[in-house]
Amino acid sequence: ARRLRYRCRLSYAPAAEIVLPLLSQFAVAFVAVFSIVNPFAAIPVFVGMTADLPEEARRKLPRKTAMATFVILAGAYLTGEAVLSFFAISLPSLRVAGGILIFGMAWSMLQAKISPSKHRPEESDDPGNWGSLAFVPLGMPLLAGPGSISVMILAAANTSGLPGHLISILAAAVVGLSIWVILAGAGPIASFLGTAGMNVATRFMGLILAALAVEFIIAGVSEFFPAWTVPGSEGGLGPG
Repeated sequence: ARRLRYRCRLSYAPAAEIVLPLLSQFAVAFVAVFSIVNPFAAIPVFVGMTADLPEEARRKLPRKTAMATFVILAGAYLTGEAVLSFFAISLPSLRVAGGILIFGMAWSMLQAKISPSKHRPEESDDPGNWGSLAFVPLGMPLLAGPGSISVMILAAANTSGLPGHLISILAAAVVGLSIWVILAGAGPIASFLGTAGMNVATRFMGLILAALAVEFIIAGVSEFFPAWTVPGSEGGLGPG
């Protein structure tokens, strides 16, 4: 019996060495993308845009919006590196630019506002064709904006191996599922949390984004100036 327990421990060890890093990568990718997408901040816009729509549209739009957001995020993950290569943009440049952009979004969120890079009022003026609202402006840029697209591209660049890439795509899929659930209950959630609760949630995610932005900027600058390298700085996503 003692030998059997010892063999079981040996068999579990390699599995843990594989699974735990993937779980860690999933958690980091999900938190980073979910914080930038921030579907809670989109609730007031969603409620306002769908107030005059028929019941069928209000029921179907959350699912369509979630699918559109996932397609945009997954597309950025799969094609982002090729786009960077085509335009001769280096990863350090993207890290610094993405970090500055994300910090600007975080600053707006810390003030309980939606960043102008994610939403402008004129983008929601025409609710006539409600099917297209799932892609523009809800899917992009309100949810899958420049910040989240930058994060997905950086995640792809920092990830190696098929399991790692699948985990990153899975994280984007879970973010999409979260968007579906949150927008489907947008009315009750807005009533339950109230303005104060929504502002607290937005500010909390803004704080996470600000820290993530600093990590991106430090990682990018460190690659331009290796002497400034901060030990342990990996740019926030992927195994490095």
